[in-house]
Amino acid sequence: MNFSRYIATRILNKGQKKNNISSPIVKIGIIGIALGVAVMIITMAVVTGFQQQIIHKITTFTAHLQINDYDPNQSLEPNPIAFDSQMLQNLKNNSNVKHIQSFATKNGILKTKTENEGVILKGVSDDYDWNYLKPYVSEGTVLSINKTDVSKDIFISQTLANKLHLKLNQKLLVYFMTKKKLEDTTFNGQNYVGYEPRVKDFYVKGIFNTGFSDFDKNLVFVDLKQIQKLNYWGSNEVAGYEVYLNDFNLLEPSAAEVNDIVGYKYTVATVKELQGSIFSWLDMIDVNAEIIITLMILVAAINMISALLILILERTNLVGILKALGLANGDVRKIFFHVSLQLLIKGLFYGNLIGIGFCWLQLQFQFATLNPATYYLEFVPINLSIFHIALINIGTIITCLIMMFLPTLILNKITPIKAIRFS
Repeated sequence: MNFSRYIATRILNKGQKKNNISSPIVKIGIIGIALGVAVMIITMAVVTGFQQQIIHKITTFTAHLQINDYDPNQSLEPNPIAFDSQMLQNLKNNSNVKHIQSFATKNGILKTKTENEGVILKGVSDDYDWNYLKPYVSEGTVLSINKTDVSKDIFISQTLANKLHLKLNQKLLVYFMTKKKLEDTTFNGQNYVGYEPRVKDFYVKGIFNTGFSDFDKNLVFVDLKQIQKLNYWGSNEVAGYEVYLNDFNLLEPSAAEVNDIVGYKYTVATVKELQGSIFSWLDMIDVNAEIIITLMILVAAINMISALLILILERTNLVGILKALGLANGDVRKIFFHVSLQLLIKGLFYGNLIGIGFCWLQLQFQFATLNPATYYLEFVPINLSIFHIALINIGTIITCLIMMFLPTLILNKITPIKAIRFS
């Protein structure tokens, strides 16, 4: 066995005896490292899990990218656009583009016999990917849309269903104000643009509940052809296209590539631009996580320094004897390096056990709950990543071993004569 490692093991085994001053200090040091590592693992798992779930819910409604008509005078009634098959194929050929779907939105008022509520109707076509919304269906099913027939089905949120006392297959009326050119009225050679009231009846096909109140409280889904008829658009005209990406981390570069494909006549907006306030909030959570992890690493390092310092002071006579036998300062430092390493390994083992164990229990039983009205989620989300766990462990080891050299500097001050005389 390596001499330095052997002496280090003897020091730790002796330090565990109850009559030693260092015994509780060593235990506190191990506990401090374990708790620090556990907190870092839990923090990283919760923060990344939270971000993943929120981003997933946002992109369920808005996709990663939106392509719209370039209109410097934005209004509630967007100008229609129509991509030909070649343009759509060029977009699909992009390596990071996963799916493209058309959409249109229109303001309306849902009305029942007793209640009414202002909503945004999102018209979707047969190319709409329902896989993002299917996990949130609480009653009924998603819309079934084909290319020819115009569906009268409507897909609403649980929030609206409760507020308007709606049930599956129930009929409801939706009122609209539709923009229309008044051809027989001109001023300075220009046609007036006016609005006319319209009403359509729909039947509740399904009810969803995402817990994301910003969308649940006013967004409903209908057949895109209904919006086209209301706006007097052609069958190939839509308000825009939504683009889903394979890799969210390439959001900005992909937006630039898509923008190059569609040209200057259209705008390409990322989900971060469309939902800026939510992503600013997520960035703040990142900052909080960085602060917590930094503090925990410092706590673990300080605990190890304290334990090592006490062990050195308690073993002053041993250091003196070893130096008297001819051991250099570097060799004595190696002994306490192995002491630090053994303390660190024990702390990391228990820290990983606690941190990963807590995350696993939360994934299985979801005992830690949240208020959906505030956090948009019902349970604390967990994202256990081997990469993050490895990074935390490696970062802790490097930081603690670097900090370990501070207490070992005292070894240079210990002389054999003084150490043995006062032992």
